[in-house]
Order: sequence, then structure tokens, then C-alpha cells
Amino acid sequence: MSEQQTAGTIPIENKMPKREASFRLHYRFEIDPAGPASPWWVTIVSIVLALVACGIFIALNGMNPFMVYAKMLKGAFDSSFGITETLVKAIPLLLCGLGVSIAYRISVWNIGAEGQFLAGAMAATAVTVYFPQLPMYISIPSMVAASIVAGGVWGLLTAIPRTYFQVNELITSLMLNYVALLALNYAVFGPWKDPKGFNFPGTPMFTAAQSLPAFGATRLHFGIVFAIIAVLLYAFMIRYTRWGYELRLIGANAEAARNAGIRISRHVLVVMIISGGVAGLAGMSEVSGVAHRLMYGISPGYGYTAIIVAWLAKLNPAGLVISSVLFGGLIAGGYSVQTIGLPSSTSSMIQGAILFFLIAGGMAGKIRIRRNR
Repeated sequence: MSEQQTAGTIPIENKMPKREASFRLHYRFEIDPAGPASPWWVTIVSIVLALVACGIFIALNGMNPFMVYAKMLKGAFDSSFGITETLVKAIPLLLCGLGVSIAYRISVWNIGAEGQFLAGAMAATAVTVYFPQLPMYISIPSMVAASIVAGGVWGLLTAIPRTYFQVNELITSLMLNYVALLALNYAVFGPWKDPKGFNFPGTPMFTAAQSLPAFGATRLHFGIVFAIIAVLLYAFMIRYTRWGYELRLIGANAEAARNAGIRISRHVLVVMIISGGVAGLAGMSEVSGVAHRLMYGISPGYGYTAIIVAWLAKLNPAGLVISSVLFGGLIAGGYSVQTIGLPSSTSSMIQGAILFFLIAGGMAGKIRIRRNR
């Protein structure tokens, strides 16, 4: 083949027009982080979808999901005993949910309410261990103060690395949960273990002067007053004070708040102290009002469930009360399904499903469909 022919054959392939794809997407999906919050009905739909999804698993287990849900509802709200047990479970959920809601107001993702709860429970118990002879009018306020301080310090351990070293608070708050749990286990298996407890991992039982008063013959205790007062203070502070306004501004637009002269780092420190302190108060109310001792497994995961409570309530004070009672009933009703052959962890499955669909619903509201140019 001649050089001219060879040179002429090469451009023939190069000059051929490139064929475009026969199919082209004219639209694309984008997530708008600054998009509006999902409407109220998304929450209802998310709960319904969670119940449907869990109902499928229950049916695959050979049970009628409608019967299971009816049993849970009846166990939680059909009798005075069920209602009081629901309220007993709702107290720590409300306090812990309130704690994480305060932090979420300024986009500080505190998932350490479980550790702060345990820190408060240990601090309250320390008062009973080292000062066992105090009268009630001194011991109860001392336990309340100790639990708030301990929970606040535990929250501060998350705030300081985030503020000064830019450490992600999700990591530190989560890890501190396990530190608090191991510290509690050391105490109840070690120096605080009841010598007369038949090797049970727990402290000696609290005396009457160290226990929160109960209402009548029920297990509903004075901790519900702590929870109601805390919610009312939260609603007032967020709505009617300058501090609350600054928190709402930081949560809406941190850059605008910084330009307005608001010291965000100071607010992060203060908010995490308050957040941890409220969760610590929940720990005190649980050991003094329900268990009457510090023991292994004192929390069935109240701090983690409180995240779902706060998310479901959208940080609204009234919503926190409703969602905490709902999840308190879910926990109380979970024990009743044991009589029909299902484990009490069925309620945990429903809680997880609700969180999953709530997050999915929130993300779906921020998806935008854009036309490709």
C-alpha cells in the first residue's frame, strides 16, 4: 500500500461523526440541604409505613400483626396500671428527648444522652453511698444537683473537642456512652456492690429518704414533675428570651448568626452543658423513683430512644410530650406481647422502623427534580 493511500485511510475513521447515545436523561435528582422542612403529614405517613413494614415481619413470624398491635395498645393504655407504666417510661424519654432537642436547636448532634443519663444516675447514687444518713429534704436536692452537674460535665466532654479542635461530636458523644456504661458496670460489680445482695450487680437499696415520692400505690413518681417543669422552661426560653432567639438563629443560619456578632462557640458549650444536665436528671429520676438502686442494665436504651422522640417531635415542646408518651406506651406495650409468644424487643424493632421512615421522609422532602440543559 502506498504512503498516500495509507495516509488517506487514517483520517477516514477520525473524520466520521461520533454517534451520540440513543438515550439521554433530561432530568436529574438533587438534594437541597436548605429545602423546607417536611410537612406534618409526613410524620403520620412515616409512622404508618413503619407499622406496615413491621407488620410484614410479624406476619412472617406466624402472628397476626393486627392482634399484636392491639395487644400492645391494650397493655399500654387500657388500664390504670398500663397508663401509669406508660408514664413511668415516658419520664426518662421526655427528659432525655428534651436534652437532645436543645442541642439539635443549634445543629449540635448530641447522641450521647445515654451516657449523660448514666452519669447522672451514678452521681445521684454516689450521694446515697457516701452520705447515707442525710434527711430527705437534703438528700433529694443533693441527688438532683449532683445528677445535673455530672450530666453537664459529660456533655461538656463532647462540646470542648468540637469547639476547640473541630472534632465531630457524633464520634465523641457516642464513644462517651460506652465509657459511662463501663464506669457504671465497674461500680456495681466492684466498690458499690451490695454485700448483702446475693452477688447481684447493684448497690444497696435506697432508703425512703433517698427515694422520690410516688403517687398513691402506683410506680408513678415525682420525676414527672421534673419533666413537666423542664419542658415548660424550655418552651418559655426558646420562645420568649433573647437566648432562645439566638439559638433559633444559629440553627436556621449559622453564618448569619456569626455575622450578627453571636458567639457560636460559647452557645455550643452552654447548650451541651444544659443538654447533658437534663439527661443526667433523667438518670436520677430513674434510680431514685423506679429502681431505688443503681444496678446493671438500669437503662434499656432511653438515651438512644430519645433521639427518635426528639426527631418525631421536630424539637417542639408539645410534640416532645406526645412522642415521649407514645414511645413510653410502645415500651410498656412491648412487655405485654410476651404473653402471646413475641419478645419484648418487638417494640425496639418498631422504634427503629419509625426512625428509618422519618429520616427517609425528611430526605424525600428535600429532593428536587432539575432539568438537564
